[in-house]
Amino acid sequence: MNTAQVAAVSSNAEYAFTKPNRESITLLAGLGVEGDVHAGVTVKHRSRVAQDPTQPNLRQVHLIHRELFDEVAEAGFSVEPGQLGENVTTQGIDLLDLPTGTLLRLGEEAVVEVTGLRNPCLQIDNFQGGLLKQVVGRDEEGRLVRKAGIMGVVHRGGTIRPGDAITVTLPPLPHVPLERV
Repeated sequence: MNTAQVAAVSSNAEYAFTKPNRESITLLAGLGVEGDVHAGVTVKHRSRVAQDPTQPNLRQVHLIHRELFDEVAEAGFSVEPGQLGENVTTQGIDLLDLPTGTLLRLGEEAVVEVTGLRNPCLQIDNFQGGLLKQVVGRDEEGRLVRKAGIMGVVHRGGTIRPGDAITVTLPPLPHVPLERV
């Protein structure tokens, strides 16, 4: 596949690790996914709320690359879109190599600004024992590598569906590598 596109969209109005797939989701500027438990101006993830509920929500939209599911399948794990809690499953784009501040146009209208990497948590092992080790590792220099997707904030709202094109606009140089948010 040469073209980046949306493979699946998911949302959940209740706190749960997985998110059911939908025919479409609507992104709301400055808030996130309409009807999703993690939408809002301030943090909604329970661990972040416990630290400081007034923090800005830099995790309004969670995106994971479909290629990760193929990678973990080689290690014997079966993961489908939405099962790791993502809102948007992509294909044909290397999300983890995007710099902070990249703009992703999803479909005709929606624009998400990339804020950082998802920090995988123990819930991944609760979902499938041993899976956490597949989505967190070390590179050749011993640095931590997080592979469980990226997070973003909604700049411009719109409805997105599986099959929608993804257009990437990189920020000005110098590019800042993604860090956990």
